[in-house]
Amino acid sequence: MDNTAAKVEDLAQNSDEMEVASVELERVVEEPEVKEEFDASAKNLDATQLYLGEIGFSPLLTAEEEVLYARRALRGDEAARKRMIESNLRLVVKISRRYSNRGLALLDLIEEGNLGLIRAVEKFDPERGFRFSTYATWWIRQTIERALMNQTRTIRLPIHVVKELNIYLRTARELSQKLDHEPTAEEIAQQLDKPVDDVSKMLRLNERVSSVDTPIGGDGDKALLDIIPDINNSDPEVSTG
Repeated sequence: MDNTAAKVEDLAQNSDEMEVASVELERVVEEPEVKEEFDASAKNLDATQLYLGEIGFSPLLTAEEEVLYARRALRGDEAARKRMIESNLRLVVKISRRYSNRGLALLDLIEEGNLGLIRAVEKFDPERGFRFSTYATWWIRQTIERALMNQTRTIRLPIHVVKELNIYLRTARELSQKLDHEPTAEEIAQQLDKPVDDVSKMLRLNERVSSVDTPIGGDGDKALLDIIPDINNSDPEVSTG
């Protein structure tokens, strides 16, 4: 299944039908929007089952294979990188299930977790002596938790607006990993083939709500998420460094 990893990275751009809005319980919606959410949920369930069936054929790596492929991936071997990703997609699903019923559909959680998995493959150093699954778990959890916390909004938005905003925010997170900086509205617009003005309006809307990414402190060099302790799973780069 050579193209599974490529599908993972393109999933956010090609998942308009799978997109399910996360809306707070007190949010008032009109009846047609409720029906739209129900229909989207049914499509999302079918897509999730299809995805789970596809990744079930990816064999797990042994400890020795893990080191071998990780070393090759660090040297720029794309095939090794894909193998690392494909072999750990089930880990993403396992972790994503723990975050069900918190505001994001399972497939959306998996998409966010896949971003963390990809990041983990890019940064994993096999010479440190611990298993990749331990390292990847931290990255997967962080990307999922960041997405969930970003979903907590105190303003009322129509479902179709929330869905569109989710697409922009997910694209922004993907680009920030690829570009190593926060993407501009122009870069997001180019990635989505959308007018820059439309992207700018949605980003301004997002700025109106409180976000865990808001800089805090005197120098503004930290975000709220950075100082929230995770007592269950520390950053492997810190704990093993």
